[in-house]
Amino acid sequence: MSTEKPRVLLTSAIDPAMMPLLMRHAEVIEAPDPMPATIARLIRNVDGLIVRNTLAADVFEHAKRIRAVVRHGVGLDMIPVEAATARGIAVANLPGSNTTAVVEYVLAAMFLLRRRIGAIDASLREQGWASARPLGERGSELSGATCGIVGVGAIGSRLSAAARALGMQVLGLTRRPETLPLDVQAADKETLFSRSDVVVLCCPLNEQTRGLVDSAALAKMKPDALLINVSRGPVVDTAALVAALRAGRLGGAALDVHDRQPLAGDELVFDCPNLLLTPHVAGTTATSMRAMSRGAVETLLALLRGERPANVVNAEVFERPGATDQNRG
Repeated sequence: MSTEKPRVLLTSAIDPAMMPLLMRHAEVIEAPDPMPATIARLIRNVDGLIVRNTLAADVFEHAKRIRAVVRHGVGLDMIPVEAATARGIAVANLPGSNTTAVVEYVLAAMFLLRRRIGAIDASLREQGWASARPLGERGSELSGATCGIVGVGAIGSRLSAAARALGMQVLGLTRRPETLPLDVQAADKETLFSRSDVVVLCCPLNEQTRGLVDSAALAKMKPDALLINVSRGPVVDTAALVAALRAGRLGGAALDVHDRQPLAGDELVFDCPNLLLTPHVAGTTATSMRAMSRGAVETLLALLRGERPANVVNAEVFERPGATDQNRG
């Protein structure tokens, strides 16, 4: 067996505390930027890849010897998994690694928007105590309200427990209602959007969810309801959401994910009332970064050693003739 270290490419930096472990077992290359041309150039002669940015659909056509790809997180839409599978490349992600961070982000957005904390802070700073204090009377409590969760997987299930702890009723929209937690009531799309005071999008992006929240869905929402998107940008028709907020037909929204990332600064969302914007950071905290980086490094090194971690999403690559030799470090 060769004693040469495998080469590993990072599309973006990982937690610095995990670098010594990775560098002990691999030669590490960090991309200076995540642009497709840069990744295509650097991926040619690497054995493994840790992904924090969206990969081009043809990225693996440029890879001569890559054997393993690990998503630094959960969502697999950043990786052309079918193309990887076709080339015998193992792909893994890290389920649950940032669940707590995303749930806490959603709760923070709920509190900020329902209690109008941003508006109160701005009014106090710009207009003074007398103008700011009455705004508090316009806020509303979460207890007794209804939270509608679209996509009740790991994040949605944890969120449902937190919402219930706050005294909220919880509705869930999922393809498999039988898997819902006991305290979550199954609902169809129309019922969930019309009855919920807060709608939270936690679903994956696929052909069924793309454009799920369109003008028709928004029209069914209560005029003081909130929409929070921590799934993927294209799940929401952004133009329709902006129109609803500008017309006062929706109480507010929080978008952590967007149609085009990164945002350029000239999008419609920047000139929209009652809209909280963040740059895809719901799952990113110092705590979750450490957990995701550790999981990514340990999973990738295991794959490069020829092991088969349980979090591989295309395990069929191991059943191909010669796969045992191909996936041995």
